[in-house]
Amino acid sequence: MRGKLLPAHYLLIPSSLIILSCQSTPIPLPQSTLLIYRFNPPAFIEYSLDYRPIDEIPFAIPPSCGLFNTFPAPLGNFLVIELSCPNGQTVLFLDASTSLSAGSASVTQPVTASDSHFLAWTGDGTAAYLKADSLGSPHILRAYVGGRQDETDITEYAYDVSYNPAGEAITFALSRGLGFGSELYLANRDGRNETLLSADQYNYLSFARWSPDGKQIAFIKIPDTQTPFTVGELWVMDGDGSHARKLADVDAGHGYAANWSPDGGQIAFVLRENPEDDRADQSSDALVSNIYIVDVETGEIIQVTSFTEGRLETPIWSPDGNTLAFNAVVNGRMKVQVVNAGRVAPNESGGAYRDPGEILFLETESACCPVWMRK
Repeated sequence: MRGKLLPAHYLLIPSSLIILSCQSTPIPLPQSTLLIYRFNPPAFIEYSLDYRPIDEIPFAIPPSCGLFNTFPAPLGNFLVIELSCPNGQTVLFLDASTSLSAGSASVTQPVTASDSHFLAWTGDGTAAYLKADSLGSPHILRAYVGGRQDETDITEYAYDVSYNPAGEAITFALSRGLGFGSELYLANRDGRNETLLSADQYNYLSFARWSPDGKQIAFIKIPDTQTPFTVGELWVMDGDGSHARKLADVDAGHGYAANWSPDGGQIAFVLRENPEDDRADQSSDALVSNIYIVDVETGEIIQVTSFTEGRLETPIWSPDGNTLAFNAVVNGRMKVQVVNAGRVAPNESGGAYRDPGEILFLETESACCPVWMRK
């Protein structure tokens, strides 16, 4: 599902208000629901808290297109579906507000005149940053779920955007091509008033992700090389670019982001288990990988899964921080699995490992792209 991460202009992507009264009322917390996509019969499946399928949203991938990934709004009913189609990447908005019970989905395509590539949601979940017309006149816009669009001042060379959940700031990463390295900037939500946070002439600074409290940024360094798949590094720094430090080695090139736990204390990531295998430098089918967690403060790394074949993709935290969901591709077959991420137990040598208990397969049929939606 993933390819070598390069700057988007080099990719072939023609692609509450709370009213207080004298008698206070508890504020309801957002409800969370887990969705995954099942390929046959095609539908998004909603799961209960004990992982029983309880509803479906029928959705068929258009002919000649493939499902690249899905991205839930941080709050609200909308889900971005990104497709890989002959004319490039295509972004759709799916409104799941009524579809789970009605059995149908409202789907809109915000950019119809060219390709479009998802970069990030705004913090309130009302709009998404998209890169459009990548091989023509590339530009980055905000597409609102209600239909409005506005342009930004983010440079056309940007390939990654991240929104600070604690404020109006964003980061964006840019590169001018292979061999030029990359730069990571802080800016306001329109892309103005940018400040350089980090520059690296040897690596792409990719998948920048703000911590839940908006004080730190995690990112992955992917070597600026013609080798499609390599080993990269997971780094973290303060929101102003200071105190940057490496946390772990990670898989690089496949497009697997590292994700903060909801409490901001840990980061889950994918690690390549066969870095010495030259075949895995060229083909994702040869990759063997597992999911690990690193403690941001201490740097302690704990293994979560123990696969000996196949590759695992970006781990997604449940809102309570107790579970990780992920795609597993073994023998060419993709399935969605969930694993406990809460318990730690000692191993035989006295160290610690993550005791996952039973790993659950959520569908017997091929499936992908787990997301938790907070409504």
